[in-house]
Amino acid sequence: MAGRWFRRKACDVKRLIFVLSLGIYDEVPGKFGEWNNAVIGEPLKPFRRAADAIEASGLEYTILRPAWLTDEDIIDYELTSRNEPFKGTIVSRKSVAALITDIIDKPEKHIGENIGINQSVTDGDKPLFM
Repeated sequence: MAGRWFRRKACDVKRLIFVLSLGIYDEVPGKFGEWNNAVIGEPLKPFRRAADAIEASGLEYTILRPAWLTDEDIIDYELTSRNEPFKGTIVSRKSVAALITDIIDKPEKHIGENIGINQSVTDGDKPLFM
């Protein structure tokens, strides 16, 4: 533990924004959640461990859990907290980048939060692009 603290201080890390994935808390409801677990459930286990380590690190952090990523040229997103059911099925990379930029520009936002991010009105059984 002391070694990790020393490394953080030596690097002068003050804030961490970490992007993981939807589904690490089995928070995706319904048929989409079942489909998501079948497709990527096993690979999500290390993501959950990473989130747990970040939350226990003592750093100021924001964890982002995006829905399935698209290359759409759109900024449209809604957020859910760690303990809320995930909403949509997709989100654009541009939307995730916009949220990250907003957090960097306003570092007091979303400290200690674990946030799901998805495009609004994209609920369904599978990502819209499937």
